[in-house]
Amino acid sequence: IYASQATRRTSPPDRVASRKPACARTHRLTMRRGSPVKTALDQHQLGIYDVPRYTISLIKEAASTFHAKTRYQSSEDVYRYFKDICENQDREHLYALFLDTKHVPIGMNHVAMGTLSTTIVHPREVFKCAILLNAACLVIVHNHPSGDPSPSPEDRALTTRIAEAGQLLGIALLDHVVIGNGRYFSFADHGPLTQHAPTYTS
Repeated sequence: IYASQATRRTSPPDRVASRKPACARTHRLTMRRGSPVKTALDQHQLGIYDVPRYTISLIKEAASTFHAKTRYQSSEDVYRYFKDICENQDREHLYALFLDTKHVPIGMNHVAMGTLSTTIVHPREVFKCAILLNAACLVIVHNHPSGDPSPSPEDRALTTRIAEAGQLLGIALLDHVVIGNGRYFSFADHGPLTQHAPTYTS
């Protein structure tokens, strides 16, 4: 952009300089050595940042032997897979099973280990692995060392919280299975976990 002819001042012949666009002059001024803009650009090119930079990756356990079904079509399928893992444990353990859009398992994660009667679980710990695996949905499973799979008020509150977080993230909670000795309780078998929640067959 050039200055208007009406507002341009006439310089003596020996001091006349070529006029450059305002944008060019601004660029020259802001890119001077030591200026904030130039310093930021130089740091970016050199990989220098004001905050730490991280690369996120997911690593499969070396000793992992994941022999799951080709597809989970009911809560009984989940129970049959996890009963040998969860039964006869002296403390509560919570696992997450991650599935693709066809409900084919793509991985599982031991989310938390609790005490004899409780496990403290936050949704971010459940969904951290689900996001990295690009899971379409998940099933959470935990055991009751007492052998009675009847859900506690805390189990119901956790189910609601995980289901609501899944709705927000677009990773649906398909079921929450509580395993006891020789029997289990499925939240999905007792009604939808959320409005428009998917089922094992949908």
